[in-house]
Amino acid sequence: MKAIFISYNQAYNEEIVEILDARGQRGFTRWENIEGRGNVEGEPHYGNHAWPTMNHAILTVVPDDKAALILADLRDKDAKYPDLGLRAFSWDAAQAF
Repeated sequence: MKAIFISYNQAYNEEIVEILDARGQRGFTRWENIEGRGNVEGEPHYGNHAWPTMNHAILTVVPDDKAALILADLRDKDAKYPDLGLRAFSWDAAQAF
């Protein structure tokens, strides 16, 4: 099992869920209206008058065979719209109940 954490511009909200749906991944937890700033480029997302956009984040745990496909889909999405901001990280997750 792999855990995937996805942090993204709020504009992507439904599109990220659509990627998960397309890969047959139903379960996830989403946090909305979180602040953030990229470590390389991009504008901060602070929800204030100077930086009005916000981020959302999703954590999902997927079978190993789905992880690479989901990450590739997310990478493609980010490549099409690099100014919006989208990052994903994965790590091994122990199976739970």
